[in-house]
Amino acid sequence: MLLLRDCRYVVTPTEDGDVKVLEGVSILISDDGVIQQVGDVDVNGAEVVKCDGVAIPGLFNAHTHLAMTMFRGLVSDHELEDWLNVIWGMEKRLTSDVILKGFELGLIESIMNGTSAVLDMYFNPDVVDLVERYGIRVFEGPTFIDNLRDPKLTENELRNLVSRVRDSKLIKPILNLHSVYANSEDTLMRVRELKEELNLRLHTHVSETRREVYTVRGRYGLYPVEVLSKFGLLDSSTILVHLGWVTNWELELIVRTQATAVHCPSSNMKLATAGFFPIKELLKGTNVALGTDGPGTGDSLDMFKEMRMAVLLQRNNYWDAKALTAKEALLMATVNGYRSVGLRGGLIAPGYLGDVTVLDVKDPRINPLNKLNVANNIVYSSNGGMVKYLVVNGKVVYGSHNREELIERALVISRELNEYLRGMLNG
Repeated sequence: MLLLRDCRYVVTPTEDGDVKVLEGVSILISDDGVIQQVGDVDVNGAEVVKCDGVAIPGLFNAHTHLAMTMFRGLVSDHELEDWLNVIWGMEKRLTSDVILKGFELGLIESIMNGTSAVLDMYFNPDVVDLVERYGIRVFEGPTFIDNLRDPKLTENELRNLVSRVRDSKLIKPILNLHSVYANSEDTLMRVRELKEELNLRLHTHVSETRREVYTVRGRYGLYPVEVLSKFGLLDSSTILVHLGWVTNWELELIVRTQATAVHCPSSNMKLATAGFFPIKELLKGTNVALGTDGPGTGDSLDMFKEMRMAVLLQRNNYWDAKALTAKEALLMATVNGYRSVGLRGGLIAPGYLGDVTVLDVKDPRINPLNKLNVANNIVYSSNGGMVKYLVVNGKVVYGSHNREELIERALVISRELNEYLRGMLNG
């Protein structure tokens, strides 16, 4: 058992969609990784960690490309289609070893930023051992993208992954479909068959840019969400990322099927995708989560920054200071992410997964801190550098005991990636 003793505050979503603040409480997590008690806890035989901070549920990054740490800052002034043309050219030259290094660096960054779970999309080789070693939850699968990879090879890799991680608590398989526009009708039909056969959730980019919408309309005479529906790929186990250019009737389809929508504000703004993620309409009708996108576009895997950015962008878009509240952003970054993959997590309450992030209350950037402002300060004033501990599945995966070790490992990986990139870019 693990006892997080004497948290100054516990800030947690509630089962009815609110956020509550508890003061001066402890959190007991059982050996099977589930929260057992929250409150005045006195127990013998537990591993005790002095919390002395602000505890929130572990953050869930509902869309990213971890290995793209290697591309951070390299292609910074392009719109999406031009950016993809450059990046896809580079990706064709990547080795498995380099991808693993980029993935590992992304894991380290995520952990140090207080992220307990990640929904990842890339062309990763076998990352199971890395995930188990670092100890956070990763939803992973090879990506179907016809212009870069043979879909039969992708299917074989997916089947191998499903078999490999059957008994893992941390890494789970997911069906990654890059997009409607980057795949053929045959691939879309095969993905639907695999979704049904393997009982997997589907994770896909959709309606990210206006050009994408025009391309899909020209090919099918339908809008992207309509195409997903036509091919039987739209239901409550579908995770739709971006949604900047959706019609009212597509929104009705999303709500009717209870698909999850994922907002990635930093990446969308940097790539100038424009459009409008309809947060008000989606929050009223379906599950909405939050993602950083990959470090090649969003530049950061910091979910605290992403919460703040989501609120600011949506208020600006709607001309409405209540368009998205700090409370709603915190829900998107925690419980709604867990809900998108069917996990009972994202709350600090008995019966929920023992995934907890603890922030340093001594950091001047979130002070003065009190019961009235702590939830707002988490969203508006915090960043990943304030994370003191990360607990996943009842185990402390980040804290003072391994901080320097993680930093040193990240520096070693970065030097190796720089050496490879230098050769590739100069070759």
